[in-house]
Amino acid sequence: MTAPVRLLLCDDHAVVRAGLLALLGGEQDIEVVGEAGSGEEAVALATRLAPDVVLMDLQLGPGIDGVEATRRIATTSVHVLVLTTYDTDADITRAIEAGATGYLLKAERPEELFAAIRAAAQGRTTLSPPVAGRVMARMRTPRPTLTDRELDILAQLSRGLGNRDIARALFISEATVKTHLGRIYDKLGVDTRAGAVAVAKEQRLVP
Repeated sequence: MTAPVRLLLCDDHAVVRAGLLALLGGEQDIEVVGEAGSGEEAVALATRLAPDVVLMDLQLGPGIDGVEATRRIATTSVHVLVLTTYDTDADITRAIEAGATGYLLKAERPEELFAAIRAAAQGRTTLSPPVAGRVMARMRTPRPTLTDRELDILAQLSRGLGNRDIARALFISEATVKTHLGRIYDKLGVDTRAGAVAVAKEQRLVP
């Protein structure tokens, strides 16, 4: 017989962890070797227990979130499978870029979860259908091409500066700032400063 998949659970809700324990208890080839209620605890336990897979929630309350915990754990040989209720483009992108092996939604059937855990243990990627759809749509949609000056203005905008302060910082007129902002809004498909910053951060156009 092959050794069971050694699994570490990370979720800040004890009830959720208990539910997962009960759910996984019937799977002979999956062994839960530890539980973590925070990102820091997950990183520490992953280092100490060296599980095959960490089942990681994204929102973990105070401290580092699931993405940062994933980033730290992914530098080792441990695979991270995200299990979350969040399926926004930003969450998916951050988790995958942090090194997550798979991304599963909590609405999936138990059989899908079991299969994803086994796949993650082998280093194979599993994405929930809605997540896979978002990833494919994102790949098909070209990133907006902004000029260097527009990126400069966008960076200042993300710092919360107004038009006058942006103009002073970049040694240009306020009228020029307004012109560039209009072009930025068009390219990003938004009509507000907050919308431009949100899209820019989601698409990694600004830090």
